[in-house]
Amino acid sequence: MAPAISKFVTKQNIAGAFAITTLIWWLKRKRTRRIPKSRALWPTNNVQYVINEQQKPKSPSRAHVDAAFFRQLKQLLVIGIPSLFSLEAGFVILVAGSLVARSLCDIWMIRMSTLIEGTIINMDRQLFKKLLIHFSAALPVIAIINNILKYSIGETKLRLRTNITRYLLDQYLKGFTYYKMTNLDTRIANPDQLLTTDIDKFCDSCTDLYSNIAKPILDIAIYAYRLTSSLGGKTPLLMISYLIVAGSFLTHIRKPIASMTVKEQRLEGEYRHINSRLITNSEEIAFYRGNNREKLTLLYSFYKLVTHLRGLLEFKVAMGVIDNFIGKYAATVVGFYAVSIPFFQKNHSHLSGPTDHRFKNYYENGRMLIKMAEAIGRLVLAGREMTRLAGFTARVTEIRKVLDDLNDGKYERTMMVDLKTSSIGKPGQGKIIAKDNIISFNDVPLVTPNGDILIEKLSFEVKSGMNVLVCGPNGCGKSSLFRVLGELWPLWGGQLTKPPSGKLFYIPQRPYMTLGTLRDQVIYPHTQDEMLRRGHAKDKDLQELLDHVQLGHLLERENSWDTVADWMDILSGGEKQRIAMARLFYHKPQFAILDECTSAVSVDVEDSMYSYCRQANITLFTVSHRRSLWKHHEYYLLMDGRGSYVFKRIETDTEEFGS
Repeated sequence: MAPAISKFVTKQNIAGAFAITTLIWWLKRKRTRRIPKSRALWPTNNVQYVINEQQKPKSPSRAHVDAAFFRQLKQLLVIGIPSLFSLEAGFVILVAGSLVARSLCDIWMIRMSTLIEGTIINMDRQLFKKLLIHFSAALPVIAIINNILKYSIGETKLRLRTNITRYLLDQYLKGFTYYKMTNLDTRIANPDQLLTTDIDKFCDSCTDLYSNIAKPILDIAIYAYRLTSSLGGKTPLLMISYLIVAGSFLTHIRKPIASMTVKEQRLEGEYRHINSRLITNSEEIAFYRGNNREKLTLLYSFYKLVTHLRGLLEFKVAMGVIDNFIGKYAATVVGFYAVSIPFFQKNHSHLSGPTDHRFKNYYENGRMLIKMAEAIGRLVLAGREMTRLAGFTARVTEIRKVLDDLNDGKYERTMMVDLKTSSIGKPGQGKIIAKDNIISFNDVPLVTPNGDILIEKLSFEVKSGMNVLVCGPNGCGKSSLFRVLGELWPLWGGQLTKPPSGKLFYIPQRPYMTLGTLRDQVIYPHTQDEMLRRGHAKDKDLQELLDHVQLGHLLERENSWDTVADWMDILSGGEKQRIAMARLFYHKPQFAILDECTSAVSVDVEDSMYSYCRQANITLFTVSHRRSLWKHHEYYLLMDGRGSYVFKRIETDTEEFGS
């Protein structure tokens, strides 16, 4: 029997040493590990960008632990854990199983510790050696079990965050919801904070609370064993030497954590910054119908962040196995050996007198008290964590509810008029008809989201080929007209006839430059795949478009269509406006809304671009005060800012433009 046990213990020892050696090799390799290639789940193809890092302050959330909290938590967990047979549910079960296994390991260690210490007291050197070897051989397995618990908790958090983030991004970038949230609804002022920091904190708090409640309850229920501590003397030199050697080794292999933490913060800031860009430029993106393109950029940024976090988690788990083995379990072995030294010396002072029973009872009762105190302390902390979780749950539930309302056409905003007595109707009451080659306003009121009535009934008709110059003082309703035409603002009444959204293109005075390549700036909101798949153009055609706006030198200056840069900063104001016009020529819509989009362009270049619009059969709605543009338009729409307007054919002696 003894040889069989010895053989089994030897195999365990070899397996444990092999496991630790493999982990150390893996940690070395992990330092230079690259981000894995794109997976089918993530839209990583043809999405590139360079941005400046920004940080946003965090704002705490508070809520109560009540029935509403548990109801909201259940709704969010249904999103995070879609079914009982999903991988997410499997990791939740793995956490529970790891907790049970960890407690069973604690019980085994209690029993083995007692047996080992019993051999020390009884001075049974042979049995002590066998038990100590057996104990040492099992330590790597116990270390792995403990860190499987850490890994399962970390992976559960990442999967919860992935599912909840993808769900909310789908709702946030559905149609013009991202624009409506910041311009038509006043309930949420910082959706970027909610979509980044608060979701992360919610998932972190949720998974930590699960383990911090389950483990203490399990410990309190099963700790019926008593351990002993401080039996006999110690050998300070041995322990100090071990701490110096082990500490130096662990410090060396922990070095990558610093750089990985820096990268984690950078990617977190990058992800928040991209969300912030979407809010800042929501109107321009909405007019471009760029929600799908921006969604690709957001999801790719989130993919890079999750990939890094998963790599950091794997590194910490492997590092934790080494930490537990060297800093905790192997130190326990060294401690046992140090404690045994005086007991195996004859006539030692620690062996005189009948003290073994007294020490044994002291050790067992003291350790039980410590374990019970630790478990109770964790439960107390878990109660505090539940309050924090209630706050994060309320915050995430808030954005979920607002997104659902906005996608259903429900807005909440402080109105400056009494809508119940208003004669102009209510938001969404008007009718929109899709029809090619015509824009017709029939008794359409221009009303701001606050309820300000700019024009009670606006009626005019523009057919393809009728270029219109829109003019008037600031605040008269020019931008409001385009927002209604672009379906960014709800229609309060009347009937609007317009081409489908893809045949109406908008260019603002401050053109939006997306995160990506030089090619992406011209074809936005298309991706390169969409450009090739739909047969819109090839790179040589894009070069011709740049020539039309006199930017042919730009490709040579930037070296390639695939050059990635922060184009908002690199391009001048005039270059950005001309890129926007090249974008218009690429899409070739039926109608184009040009909102002071050539204010930074010279008159001769402006004249060339407007002439090309006529050649390309693009009908123009232009907001501009330049008299040089009159010759490119046949009609004008003049708003006086007092509720009246004039729609007429342009005559050379028209005096109303002077107003």
